[in-house]
Amino acid sequence: MAAAAETRIEVRELGKSFRLNGNLLEAVKGVSFDIAKGEFVALLGPSGSGKSTVLNMIATLLKPTAGNILIDGVPTVPNKASRQVGYVFQKDTLFPWRTIADNIGYGLELAGIGKAERAERVHACIEQAGLQGFAEAYPSSLSGGMRQRAALMRTLIMEPQILLMDEPFGALDTHTKIDMHEVLLKIWEREKQTVLFVTHDLSEALTLADRIIMFSARPGRIKEMFEVDLPRPRDAVTLRETPRYAELFTHIWHSLGEEFIKDRTP
Repeated sequence: MAAAAETRIEVRELGKSFRLNGNLLEAVKGVSFDIAKGEFVALLGPSGSGKSTVLNMIATLLKPTAGNILIDGVPTVPNKASRQVGYVFQKDTLFPWRTIADNIGYGLELAGIGKAERAERVHACIEQAGLQGFAEAYPSSLSGGMRQRAALMRTLIMEPQILLMDEPFGALDTHTKIDMHEVLLKIWEREKQTVLFVTHDLSEALTLADRIIMFSARPGRIKEMFEVDLPRPRDAVTLRETPRYAELFTHIWHSLGEEFIKDRTP
């Protein structure tokens, strides 16, 4: 897919090392891949394989030790965020003193968008996320899944062309996670953002992605790439009952399981 369409993200020989207790820890080594415009790609691998580190370097939150990152052909600059790139974190990061509506509209407020337009766009996001009736509620009164919906909409309301997501549903129970998959799939089918989604959950990667990039155990390298040829639009529940889903799961799980075993080895 990346070869046939316009490339949005290019990662070339990316590496990252950290100093830990006086020792050099190599987290990521020699990582290269392309992401096409409108493609949904999952970064999959065991904990500590460097998936989030790569995502944070693309987001300019971390400076690479080696290699280059280009977005739309332009090299990224560490600590210089782009308005076309949105980031959804592992935790909902909502402000507890602001209502759900005010949390969702926070970015628009900072951007100087007028009150009337802001209210209209916030209302549309609340409808899309299924949060009707909770606009004036505070985060403490909502479930984890509802808070994560609000956090997702707070990013999407800024209309980013590229969406970076770092295990945003990892702390949710299975039922709520599948519910969030449905919300995200519907939004992506409509908006077709370029999405890079970090997960260690193979079922999640298969449900959402066009392509899976699998990382090895640390130092994180690309072990394999898999095309997810499941038809769209997808139903997050019934998809798991299809023979092709089972075939892909079995095929990819073998390779992923090898990395889990390496990660456990002293």
